[in-house]
Amino acid sequence: MKLLGKDKEVSPVDTQFLADLSDITTVGRYQVIRKLGQGSMGVVYLGRDPYINRNVSIKISRPNANVPGEKLEKFRERFFLEAQSAGSLLHPNIVAVYDAGLYKDFCYITMEYVDGLPLARFCREGHLLSISKAVEIIFTVCKGLDFAHKQGLIHRDVKPSNIMISRSGRIKITDFGIAQVKSEQSSSKGLIGSPGYMSPEQVKEQPVSDTSDIFSLGCVLYEVLTGEKAFPGENCFSVMYKITHDEPTPVRVIRPELPEILWKIIQKALAKEAKQRYQSCMDFAFDLRVALRGVKGGAKTDKIENVVDYIQSVPFFEDFSKAQVKGILNSSNVFKVSSGKVIVAEGEIDDSFFILLSGKASVRKGAKRIAMIQRGECFGEMSYLSGQSRAATVVAETDCIFLKISAMLLDRAASSIQLLFLRKFALTLIRRLSKF
Repeated sequence: MKLLGKDKEVSPVDTQFLADLSDITTVGRYQVIRKLGQGSMGVVYLGRDPYINRNVSIKISRPNANVPGEKLEKFRERFFLEAQSAGSLLHPNIVAVYDAGLYKDFCYITMEYVDGLPLARFCREGHLLSISKAVEIIFTVCKGLDFAHKQGLIHRDVKPSNIMISRSGRIKITDFGIAQVKSEQSSSKGLIGSPGYMSPEQVKEQPVSDTSDIFSLGCVLYEVLTGEKAFPGENCFSVMYKITHDEPTPVRVIRPELPEILWKIIQKALAKEAKQRYQSCMDFAFDLRVALRGVKGGAKTDKIENVVDYIQSVPFFEDFSKAQVKGILNSSNVFKVSSGKVIVAEGEIDDSFFILLSGKASVRKGAKRIAMIQRGECFGEMSYLSGQSRAATVVAETDCIFLKISAMLLDRAASSIQLLFLRKFALTLIRRLSKF
């Protein structure tokens, strides 16, 4: 957590903290090679694991020295809970957590060492990346954050210095040290995060959600495209006031060659009200993918890992192979609709069916809402199975992304794929009947 003084931020990593670590040579079984850097939550060292013979990053943290012993124990309990949660995030775009422990009255966590540079190096004038490269990086970060969110973890400190670019070009999200488990919302108090990238709800010390990380990533997108912060200020208080009250300078004022679509994407990510932002990183990535296709001279979408990875992560398709999902995508339609739009109407004749990839939708009979459809669920399958007109209306409650599959496609598919679909339809029907 960053503690805020009258005119500046005061880091818990103070002079005494550094003095207490001045003679450090080992932490647990790890050999300390050199200091890599320090931030608001601790000091990071390059270390060596002699057992496995590999380099690691070692982050050492402790609460403010003036915190009473009871709160110190609470800090440690919280630290290890979050280290355990971060350790479960096995994803190619998230730095792996290996170990955690105690060193004197410090807590430490050892992580995968990324030999490369932080994205912050490319967020300043004279060092900006190409538009296509910048968008591709944020697209990749969306994938990593989306995975973390699905595992029930909110990062809370997404910023350029916590996004690493390895020498081979791989993108890695690091520092889940102040991440929050969604089921533990009430446990954190005070301002947590980095002021220039905090969401309005973080500034107001309100509960956070996936959309809080999306706001922070919107700030990162703004900065990597323009070289300027979305919410600059002379001190933390002026920055936080702008986050809650002001709109950032349009990106095309700073960099005229940027396409208008990127400004629209940033505006949505930076909406003051969480409900008006992208509701998932998948939503965010979908629009970035559209923008990337239109960037003149930009990377082709086949240079980005295919949307197949996203589709396969949706619960409906968890039993499908990547090849099967790719085949379905080649003959179906992924589309996005705005909140409030009718997707299918009662009485309509159509035997296509849909899988909700992102967002929420409601099922209505007349004026009455009878059910909610969540991410990964299907609807419209009864018209396909029965050959009857639509029995209800489905309306998008938030901005949504759908996969529309035609009956003709399914009828022509291999029997193994048809059986998978029928099994999912049966499970969906059982779940819905169990609610009545």
